Amino acid sequence: KTSKEPNALYLRLVDDVIDFSDSSEEIPEFLDIERIIEAARINKIDAIHPGYGFLAENPYFARRCKEENIIFIGPSDTAIYKMGNKTIAKQIAMKHKIPLLQGSQGNVKNVREATDIAEKIGYPVILKAAAGGGGRGMRIVEKSSQLEKMFKMATNEALKAFNDSSVFIEKYVRNPRHIEFQILGDQHGHYVHLGERECSIQRKHQKLIEESPSAALDDKLRAEMGEAAVSIARAVDYYSAGTVEFLLDDDKNYFFMEMNTRIQVEHPVTEMVSGVDLIELQIRIAEGKKLPFTQKDIRLSGWAIECRINAEDVQAGFSPNLGIIEKISLPKGKNIRIDSGVTDYSVITPYFDSMIAKLIVHADTREKAIQTVSAALRKCLIKGIKTTIPFCLKVMNNRKFRKADFNTSFIEKELDNLYYQGAEDEMLAAYVATFDFAAQLETDRITFVDFERGKNISPWVLNKRLKSL
Repeated sequence: KTSKEPNALYLRLVDDVIDFSDSSEEIPEFLDIERIIEAARINKIDAIHPGYGFLAENPYFARRCKEENIIFIGPSDTAIYKMGNKTIAKQIAMKHKIPLLQGSQGNVKNVREATDIAEKIGYPVILKAAAGGGGRGMRIVEKSSQLEKMFKMATNEALKAFNDSSVFIEKYVRNPRHIEFQILGDQHGHYVHLGERECSIQRKHQKLIEESPSAALDDKLRAEMGEAAVSIARAVDYYSAGTVEFLLDDDKNYFFMEMNTRIQVEHPVTEMVSGVDLIELQIRIAEGKKLPFTQKDIRLSGWAIECRINAEDVQAGFSPNLGIIEKISLPKGKNIRIDSGVTDYSVITPYFDSMIAKLIVHADTREKAIQTVSAALRKCLIKGIKTTIPFCLKVMNNRKFRKADFNTSFIEKELDNLYYQGAEDEMLAAYVATFDFAAQLETDRITFVDFERGKNISPWVLNKRLKSL
């Protein structure tokens, strides 16, 4: 429990709450490793699940749990460190002959070195934080004149976000698809993958809509990429759930990007198509249990789509929208899953991620899944704050999205109009437009005739009549 969100839904549902509200102000309560370890020791807690927040990929936290004989429900601290550092991860991928984009072999020390590499591989290039994630510390460089400025911006952002200013550089692939594979490994050397997730609908390198499987992959490519993902996990003796991420270009060439050493926000779509409870397996693996199946036992069925419902103002560039949820009503039904931590009167604060719910559906085909999502989105009601619900509905109705003809540039290229409206907003907009139209008629001296009365109608009278409809 923290002082910043005392009435969160998840706090009402648990058996016991440990109050961290008096934690150091210099460190947010949910990131105070030593306080968490101390609380676990005092309360005789034998295992900790780190969720998918910052501590989930913190090797020091995993090591501290191990030192205190507390089970960390996740991979080893060594695996987290190796795969969490992008340059080390790339070196491991290279050693195991996993396709990589051209770029630096390690961290780039200065602008001069970055310039030399960029000139060699050709522009555009992308700078990435070595310890990064979530789109932070990334800068695309289109030409040499931008490199020095972007290098400073990337390193400064990396330092602020991850306390590590290290960056590396690689060739930038324009408009790729973002494909990630869900893997599982146990502590006995057994590994499987549960297929892929398509995560190309994103903004600022952060995902908004995910689906499984991906329409871009056939069985042969799926098997090849899945084996590459498993080989990465095997190389670092990985156990627990994890995700290996790839970029896929127009020619179906794939390139290793990174590994997330944690459960991910979009894991429900994999659970829907595989029938596997990933969180349960994480716990069982942490207890030392073996995986209950092999790769040949995995059967993926149907299609699943997840929409992230964020408290964001899409018109303002997806900026967080703070406030109080006056009313929330989310759909229920067969093959519909809602993951949420908010209720009526929940306060949306600046201290946490803007995601307030996830809508996940499953159907036999992609077309039916899209139809189900669209119907479910129309039944969502959240009053008091702006959300991405109208945006998600806009995507579902987009012709290219329905044809699975999209990539990571979808929002910029296909949805250039970010003015999405709910039903109430549309009614208000119609009224304002009518009012403005009537005023313009008055200015232009345009008249309408009431044929029943045989005289002209003032625009203001016309506006009142329209308003009453």
